[in-house]
Amino acid sequence: MPHKTAHHPGDVGRRVALRREQLGLSLDEVAERAGMAPSYVQYVEEQSDTIGSSALLRLAAALRTTGRQLLGVGPEHPAEALAPPPQTVLQELGTDECWNRLGEHGVGCLALTTDEGPAFLPVSYAVIDGAIVYRTETGEAPAAAAGSEVAFEIDQVDDAIAAGWSVLAVGTAERVTPPEEEAAGKRELWIRIVPDRVSGCLIREAGE
Repeated sequence: MPHKTAHHPGDVGRRVALRREQLGLSLDEVAERAGMAPSYVQYVEEQSDTIGSSALLRLAAALRTTGRQLLGVGPEHPAEALAPPPQTVLQELGTDECWNRLGEHGVGCLALTTDEGPAFLPVSYAVIDGAIVYRTETGEAPAAAAGSEVAFEIDQVDDAIAAGWSVLAVGTAERVTPPEEEAAGKRELWIRIVPDRVSGCLIREAGE
């Protein structure tokens, strides 16, 4: 499950925006480098007060800096914290390796759009016949994913926020519990995500 890193509201977003401006990059260019949607990069810069560790590392690599520097761990002045040369790189994972890592884990983060904005929900899951399957209850937040395109992410990051990996699957979520079972008051609702695309990356310090 992605770790959430707390900070003063706007601090990380401010550093991301500053570094992007220093490099002369657009939102689209940073998003492409990081394997993210431009709207998510904009959300981080303008609104986010927390950020997952894997997202932090992806942005750090795209901006040629480190997660620690985006968090402000080090020199107090933002310009000083962002000045060092490239220190973090992304290494793409193959599709088979992505599925292997998905199959080895049991908890991930479900990302979906709600009326209140983006939501990131931890869920226990299993990989069955090329699909990501999780159990929830009607009325609970993860059940709202049914019928919409969602993203599902797993990651692993070291304590120093210096390296790690992440796998991202994107596809449409659908209910698999028979309607008659729901009508009978069954509390178990199964949701299946059949990914349209799966990608992943290793995030490490340059020169390793």
